[in-house]
Amino acid sequence: MKTVNVSLQVLPGVPECEIYDVVDKAIEYIQSTGVKHIVGPMETTMEGEYDQLMDIVKRCQEIVFENGAERVVSVIKIDAKKDGVTMDEKIYKYR
Repeated sequence: MKTVNVSLQVLPGVPECEIYDVVDKAIEYIQSTGVKHIVGPMETTMEGEYDQLMDIVKRCQEIVFENGAERVVSVIKIDAKKDGVTMDEKIYKYR
């Protein structure tokens, strides 16, 4: 599959005072992968190959569990076009 965009929002089942710490661990992992990404206030959007991004989503869920969550709700949005899609083509006029 060509380049896709995947947005991931993780909602960890931890006490409210721990949410940012746990979510930060998932974001740190995304950053460590080297994929192009944008961290937003509600979700992180990544750009890359579908299988690679889905592996990152899976690992982020594992990280949330490893950092104390008893449950995690993940909201995932995927934008794919036959010839590929980039974040830049969607937001260039706002940058």
